[in-house]
Amino acid sequence: MATIFITGSTDGLGRAAAQSLLDQGHRVVLHARSADRADALGELRSRVQGIAVGDLKSAAETKAIADQVNAIGRMDAIIHNAGVYTRPSRGATPEGHAETLAINTLAPYMLTALIQRPGRLVYLSSGLHRGGEGSLDDLDWSKRPWDAAKAYAESKLHVVALAFALARRWPKVLSNAVDPGWVRTKMGGAGAPVDIDTGQRTQTWLAASEEPAALVTGRYWHHLEQQQPASEAADPAFQDALIAQLSKLTGVALPQV
Repeated sequence: MATIFITGSTDGLGRAAAQSLLDQGHRVVLHARSADRADALGELRSRVQGIAVGDLKSAAETKAIADQVNAIGRMDAIIHNAGVYTRPSRGATPEGHAETLAINTLAPYMLTALIQRPGRLVYLSSGLHRGGEGSLDDLDWSKRPWDAAKAYAESKLHVVALAFALARRWPKVLSNAVDPGWVRTKMGGAGAPVDIDTGQRTQTWLAASEEPAALVTGRYWHHLEQQQPASEAADPAFQDALIAQLSKLTGVALPQV
């Protein structure tokens, strides 16, 4: 059985993925934004290997999350599930970054670089990533007027590009991106067309399945089927330029091999 760390796993898709993996007999490490959210997990607390606590909006707390996970031991897989949708304003993290960028892009990048390398990486994206082209000119929204929908689309493009870059750089790691669809969660709303079980199924399958179809890397998935991502995400030059900027913004270097 695998040991799997899931970010943003106190509710929504992250919690559903955790429960699914636990029911399959896997070991799960959860992530909660705060101690209060960890305390509210109820009986789920007793079923997991541990809970890493920290706010992904903060670089210092993100680094602390990585330390907590590393202290538990090497993960077989990590599902980068945490994310925010639209923010009414750019906001500012403790380091001065746009909040959407910090949570959706910088945090998964930092955790990837700082947590002991797993066998599999799964990044939650969105079909909206196809509207995120052109972000490298102003990655942190320091020059442009704030556009919440565009910032979200860009952040989801970033994680697809990151998944593909890692598939190239770390050939022994299976690295994939998933569009779970518009799911009926707190973020997606009650009117969303996709039920939560369907929404969590692809990422849990990629994280733990031994089926040959799941043992691939550098792919973009939607409901257990491979799809074509935005061309920019699949461009090695874009991937490398993005990683260079993320390294500069965070002060954290991504290991090459």
